[in-house]
Amino acid sequence: MDIALTGTVPQLYNPSAGEISERLGTIMSAPPKQNHGNDANKKVIIQLMFVVVGMFGFGFALVPLYDVFCDLTGLNGKTGGQVVMPAEMKVDSSREITVEFMASLNETMPWSFYPDVKSVQVHPGQPMKISYYVKNDTNNEIVGQAIPSLAPGLAAPYFHKTECFCFTEQILKAGEEKHMPVVFFIDPTIPKDVNVLTLSYTFFIKPGSEAAASLTDNSKHQDL
Repeated sequence: MDIALTGTVPQLYNPSAGEISERLGTIMSAPPKQNHGNDANKKVIIQLMFVVVGMFGFGFALVPLYDVFCDLTGLNGKTGGQVVMPAEMKVDSSREITVEFMASLNETMPWSFYPDVKSVQVHPGQPMKISYYVKNDTNNEIVGQAIPSLAPGLAAPYFHKTECFCFTEQILKAGEEKHMPVVFFIDPTIPKDVNVLTLSYTFFIKPGSEAAASLTDNSKHQDL
C-alpha cells in the first residue's frame, strides 16, 4: 500500500558563488583593529630591565654581606681569627673528636705544602698542637697567604685557633722550608653528633708581588 508523505520539506541554505564573494570582499576591506597591546608590552619590557639591573646590583652587595654572615655563623667552613683559650675551660674526657688535616695550593703557587700528621684524636676543651710543612721550590722569594676552611661548616664556630700560620703572610726565600705550627681547641659545647672535623688550608701567592707578576708572565708564555 502506498503512503503519501505530506508536509513541507526544509530547504538547505545554499548561497550562490556571487554572494560568497561579496561577503569575503566586505571582510577583507574592513579596516584593521588598532593593537593597543604594544604600549603594554613596552611597559613590561622596561619593568623587566629595571628588575635585571636591580638584581645585578644586589648580587654585588651580597658578596660582603655573605662574608659577614659566614664570619658570624661559620657557614661555608670559614674559621675565626686568633683567640685566647679561657682559663676556666674544662676538658670533656667523655668523648673524642677526630680532626683530619688537608693542604692544597693555588694553581699559581710553586710551593710544596702538606700536614706533618694526617689526623689526631682530641677531647673537646683540650689544646692540641700540630704543624704543616712548606717549601719554596723556586729561585725567588715569595710571599704567601694561607686560607683555612673547616668541614662540616656548621662546626666552625666551635673550632678555635690560638696560634696559626694563617694569621699572617708567610715569606719564604728561594729554596727555604719550614714547619709551621697550629694550636687549636674545640669548644666542649660542640654538638654531640659531630665526631669528625676536617681542617684544610689553601696557600695563595700574594697578588701584586714581584714573584706573582713573574709567575703570571711565565704562565702566559707557556700558554702561547
